[in-house]
Amino acid sequence: MSDFEIGKRSPMGGYRKLHRERAEYFRLMELGYSNKAACQAVGVNIRTGREWRNGRQAPKRIVAPALSQRAPRQDSGRYLRPQERMHIADRLRDKASIRAIAAELGRAPSTISREVLRNRSYYARAKIYRYGPHVAQSRAEARRPRSQPGKIARSPRLRDYIQARLEQRWSPEQIAHQMRRDFPDDAEMRVSHETIYRALYVQGRGELRRELTRALRSGRARRRPHRQAHTRQPRFSAPMVMISERPAEAADRAVPGHWEGDLIVGGRDQKHSAIGTLVERSSRFVMLVHLPDGQHRSEHFHQALTESLGGLPSLLKRSLTWDQGPEMAMHHRFSAATDIPVYFCDPASPWQRGSNENTNGLLRQYFPKRTDLSVHSREDLDAVAAELNSRPRKTLDWDTPAERLAKLLAATN
Repeated sequence: MSDFEIGKRSPMGGYRKLHRERAEYFRLMELGYSNKAACQAVGVNIRTGREWRNGRQAPKRIVAPALSQRAPRQDSGRYLRPQERMHIADRLRDKASIRAIAAELGRAPSTISREVLRNRSYYARAKIYRYGPHVAQSRAEARRPRSQPGKIARSPRLRDYIQARLEQRWSPEQIAHQMRRDFPDDAEMRVSHETIYRALYVQGRGELRRELTRALRSGRARRRPHRQAHTRQPRFSAPMVMISERPAEAADRAVPGHWEGDLIVGGRDQKHSAIGTLVERSSRFVMLVHLPDGQHRSEHFHQALTESLGGLPSLLKRSLTWDQGPEMAMHHRFSAATDIPVYFCDPASPWQRGSNENTNGLLRQYFPKRTDLSVHSREDLDAVAAELNSRPRKTLDWDTPAERLAKLLAATN
C-alpha cells in the first residue's frame, strides 16, 4: 500500500510526536485513500487520523480547528466564509430553522441546507450528527481544488485541432464556432472560446503551448484584469452626462447635428501628437481638428474644438458624443461656449461611437500609426476631410457625405 515504514515506539513508553506519520497520512488521503486505509498504512488509530483531518473536540465544547497543509484562501462572495459557518453552527445550536439562518446571512436556503448536509459529522457515542464550523471549512477547502485535467488536455485530437488554427492566427471564438460546424454530432470536439483562453493563460494546466499566445490579436501572455464600472473614480471635476441620457433623435440618425468625436494619436515616440476627428452621425460628414504642434492637453484641445464647432449653424449644433479621454476635462466650458451638450460613452464601449471609429480607420490611410502627426498643417487636414466627404459611401446609398448633409439641411429648412 505504501513504502512508509512505521516508526518504533520508545521502549520506555510515553508520547511520541507523529510528525512523519501525519505528513504521510495527508499524502495518502490526497491520493484517494480512505481514512481507515491511510491510518493502517502509517500505524495510527483511526480516531487519530479523523482528528488530524477534521480537528478535535476539545473540553467545554470548544472546537479546535484541524491543522491544514493548504494555504488559506481569500474570502470570496461565491463561497461561504468561516464567519458564516460559525454563525450557522451557533444558530443550529439555538434550534433555528434553515430558512431563518439563510435570511440572516443573505443566502439561499438551499445553500445552507447543502452546507449542513455535506459537512456535518457523525458522533458514534452520542449517535447524533453535529455541524462543526472548522471541520466544514477544512472539508470545503479540500473539495475546491480541481485535480482533474481539463477537456483539452484529455483529448489529443481536440488539442491538435485548436493548436493548428491558433497557429493560423484564428481567434478562440472563431475556433469554437468552426468546431460546431465541422463536428456537429461529436461532443468531444466541442469547447467554448473561454475554455481555450483558460488553456492558454493558465499554464499550470499544461493544455496548450504558451507560445501560442503570440498568435492572439492582443499578443498578451496573461489576462488583463478589468475594473468594474462601479469602482471607477470620477474622471472629471465637472459631472459627466452619460450617453444613456442623449436624445433619442440622435440614435435614429434622422436629424442632422449630432456629432461623434475622438482623437487619433501618433506613435510612441510622438505621444504628444494628435488630430481631433469629428463625424456627423446622419451624413458621416467629417471634420478634422488641427492641434498646433499636436498638443492635446485639455486646455489646448478645448480651444481648438471650440473654434471648429463654434462657427457651425445652429441646425448642426445638437450634441457631441465622446469617450472619457482626458482631453475633454473642460467639457463644461466647451458646452457653455458653443451651446453644444456633450455626452460621454460608457467605459470600454467604442461601439457607442461606431461612425467615428470607422472613420478613424479610414483616416489611418492618410495618417499611419506610429508617425508624427504634428507635421500636418491645417490645410493638409482640410484636404483629407474634403476627400473623404466627396467619396461615395455604401451606407448612404452611394451618396457622398457632402451630398447627404446638403439634402438633410434642405429638408430641415
